[in-house]
Amino acid sequence: MSTFLYKLGRKAYDKPWYFIAGWVVILGIVIAMLGIYGMSVSTDMKIEGTESQKVLDKLEGALPEASGGQASVVFTVPEGERLDTPERIAAISEAVNKVYGLDYVINPAELAAAAAAGGASQGEQPSQAGSAEGGDTAGTAAASAAPAEMPPYGPLMIDGVPVIGMLIATDGSVGLFQFQFTVQQTSLPKGVANSVVEAVTEAENGTGISVLPSDSLKDSEVPIGANEVYGLIIAAIVLIMTLGSVVAAGLPIVIALFGVGIGVGGAFAISSFVTMSSVTPVLALMVGLAVGIDYALFIVNRQRRLIFDQGLTAREAASRAVGTAGSAVFFAGLTVIIALCGLLIIGISFLSTMALVASVTVFLNVLVALTLLPALLGLLGERICSRKAREKSRSKASDKQHGIADSWVKGVVKLRWPVIVGVIALLGAAAIPVAEMQMGMPSGATANMDTSQRQSYDAISGGFGEGFNGPLLIVAEPNDPSGTITPQALNHIVQDIQKVKDVSVVSPLGMNKDGNIAILSLIPDTGPTDAATKNLVKELRAADSTIAQTNDITLGVTGFTAINIDMSSKLSEVFPIYIGIIVILSLIILLLVFRSILVPIKATVGFLLSVLATFGLTTAVFQWGWFGSLFGFDTGGPIMSFMPIMVTGILYGLAMDYQVFLVSSMRESYVHGYRGNKSVIHGYDQASRVVVAAAIIMVAVFAGFIFTHDIMIKQIGFALAIGILIDAFVVRMALVPAVMALFGDKAWWLPKWLDKMLPNLDVEGDKLIAELKAQEASTAAPNVH
Repeated sequence: MSTFLYKLGRKAYDKPWYFIAGWVVILGIVIAMLGIYGMSVSTDMKIEGTESQKVLDKLEGALPEASGGQASVVFTVPEGERLDTPERIAAISEAVNKVYGLDYVINPAELAAAAAAGGASQGEQPSQAGSAEGGDTAGTAAASAAPAEMPPYGPLMIDGVPVIGMLIATDGSVGLFQFQFTVQQTSLPKGVANSVVEAVTEAENGTGISVLPSDSLKDSEVPIGANEVYGLIIAAIVLIMTLGSVVAAGLPIVIALFGVGIGVGGAFAISSFVTMSSVTPVLALMVGLAVGIDYALFIVNRQRRLIFDQGLTAREAASRAVGTAGSAVFFAGLTVIIALCGLLIIGISFLSTMALVASVTVFLNVLVALTLLPALLGLLGERICSRKAREKSRSKASDKQHGIADSWVKGVVKLRWPVIVGVIALLGAAAIPVAEMQMGMPSGATANMDTSQRQSYDAISGGFGEGFNGPLLIVAEPNDPSGTITPQALNHIVQDIQKVKDVSVVSPLGMNKDGNIAILSLIPDTGPTDAATKNLVKELRAADSTIAQTNDITLGVTGFTAINIDMSSKLSEVFPIYIGIIVILSLIILLLVFRSILVPIKATVGFLLSVLATFGLTTAVFQWGWFGSLFGFDTGGPIMSFMPIMVTGILYGLAMDYQVFLVSSMRESYVHGYRGNKSVIHGYDQASRVVVAAAIIMVAVFAGFIFTHDIMIKQIGFALAIGILIDAFVVRMALVPAVMALFGDKAWWLPKWLDKMLPNLDVEGDKLIAELKAQEASTAAPNVH
């Protein structure tokens, strides 16, 4: 491996324009594709195989009129005033009628006709309502079937006739307009949602009404802002301090930007053909920037060390740096890619897309670091290190091993037992909140107070009940495949469901044309993220429930709330499987790289400690609300369902990066003759500075994403930043040298039979150095005579 990369680095150094031109052409193709196809992201997150998704899929075939996405609009007035004045009712009615007249919006008369054709009971008006969150579900809610106690709301009336789809609180302070599209929001043509918003906001003109459209009516945007630039600025400062040169410091940033430009740009270029959530490109940008800068830093730093320490030319130093540090970069990148691609086995499409886009971006950054970087170094030549820097380095050569890093590692080695116990105790304490971690999806209940999403949620909760923020869609089917559901049987089902605990109101919406699928909407008493709502969904789905057995039916439950419940449950089930997959695969890679039994096991245990502490602190901050104002949010809530599994994969890969670079340096010292604690100290001295710099850069890049407006990106950015901080500075910089010193040379033990079986990847470059020395000897031999 090292010999191949050495030759590749030398070729790129000698013929830089070939490699530069090649990468520029690739970037140009990506930019051209972006210009032609544009970019499209969505908030759609399907979880294949879950009960709620099965119900949705069935509805799309059996009753497509009820399977479209839903949206809502809240109308409010100043405190003490009412919505139901003649002027305001007229404005709202006009806005509602305009919405119903738009393409892709279901007209209630059309849905009523479809329900009647399917055998709906006479006189039923399937008025509609949807989640105030605007989730992409088929669920609708209505108030046509009144509960035992009259609710604190009713239909908005105009001249004695109800405005279809409109509810108004009894005190007149808030109105709720809920409607349905003919297709899911992700399939809506561009501009439809904007047309709806324009229609409803006309009700504000001179009436004193405030209009709050649901989030589903807002265009999906990539949650990236100016805050990410701050991370790059910090990275640039750290690079200059580490490399001591503005020119050298600029190279890693250029390499990283080139890699993410192609990777993230390519993802956007195909987003018109592949459904892609808004989080996907942001995740690729996070990981791509971090690893791109770090990988280039490792290679540039190794080249400068070879120039300063061994007096090599820039050409030879660059080639050897690619051959040695480049090997570590290759396997570090491979570990990240394997950790991410492990998500593919889970079989969840949006997670698979995230993993693939991030993996491709990491792969591109590895290729760019191994080819474009030596090409740029070839253009710079000897200017990569000024004469002043070389002289300064030589003058300090005798003091190199007596810096902060050397003092630190000697102290850790000397006090290895207290360090090991202290690290375990510290990380164990940080992990305590994990026991109370609740997973779910962000909702209006957890949005910031000054957002329309939160204001809409609170207005609905106050005027109609918290359950209106997360209605459920119930689908009833007879157990007999040839059976049907009569209107009388449907009414009986409604009455039975109404008696279930935590049910506020149930409304029949109709049936399909064959009469074997009945649709009902259900408003819970509790909110979308409450435990009681989760228990209600579970009870309704139970095959042995009284309702199912009495009516000889099967009940399916879907809707935005049910989908989120299923998502959390599914991801919790597959999480242990995923951990097992990436741990086994990564142990194999680390075994090949380090040729040791102990080192891979130690690396994995250290990672598990750091990831538990990471999730503990993330729970304390985002669920308990610790330091919320510092991170730009004012309400705690559940941890995003897919965050733990995604962050675990990324953190494992990145943690192994530092493991590879730090411990490979210790192994290099061991292979070159250092024994016992001396190999630990010497290897640490050689690698710690650049590992610390790389960790600071990565933390800075991830931390920049904490201050975006999107709570999902906040959580991912925080977890990755704090995870790298813990893993790099607590586990790798303290626990690793302490454990390595504890085992000494035994850390490199490998059974002889296994040693013979494993291929020698030559990550340390020993074979490469031997070949180069042999070549030098053969070249110098004729000059002796």
